[in-house]
Amino acid sequence: MGYNMGMEEDVLATTIGKNIMRLRRMANMTQLELAEKINYSDKSVSKWEQGNGIPDVRILVQLADLFNVSVDDLVREHAEAPVLPKKTRLLRRAITMVLSVGLCWLAAVVCFVFIGIGAPALDEKWLAFLYAVPASAIVTLVFSCIWHYGWVRILSITVLIWTVLACIHLTALVCGVDMDAVPVVYVYFIGIPLQVLAVIFFSPWKRVHFAARRREKPDAEK
Repeated sequence: MGYNMGMEEDVLATTIGKNIMRLRRMANMTQLELAEKINYSDKSVSKWEQGNGIPDVRILVQLADLFNVSVDDLVREHAEAPVLPKKTRLLRRAITMVLSVGLCWLAAVVCFVFIGIGAPALDEKWLAFLYAVPASAIVTLVFSCIWHYGWVRILSITVLIWTVLACIHLTALVCGVDMDAVPVVYVYFIGIPLQVLAVIFFSPWKRVHFAARRREKPDAEK
């Protein structure tokens, strides 16, 4: 009886471990990133995925919420889905991102054409292409957050900050704002603290530092 229960527990641990690994990879997370989100060590996550332990119920609920699945999805077996090679996944994601950014520029072209038809005397219709730049940065930022691409996220935020400020400045120029009365160029100074905050809160270096601190601490299995 005890032997059968031990076998069942081993099977359950293996099943949960495979499901955690599958969902983590689908979310494009490393073991360390998952550990950060549930406030555990990456060694614990690795042990679970190897089937050498079972997370307690509280952690199972937390994992289910994180991956947007039910607890039942974590504890029952699933048919093995084919895992695409890393290069194939990267290529598909790059194509998705390029097409999405392309939609921003397509919208800018449509706006440019319609403004040209409706108001041919308006010379400022080129602003549609200027506004497409921060819009493209927002699209790239969303995908980089979904796929956990740290450096792409930093680059997207940087482009977003400075192009939004450039849009404000150039729009003010086009609208004939008196630069002596309203020194709009000073708006660029806002970008400096915003850039610093972006680097502090979104830099992948934080993860490297976090990993180093984790390795310094003994693995207090919770």
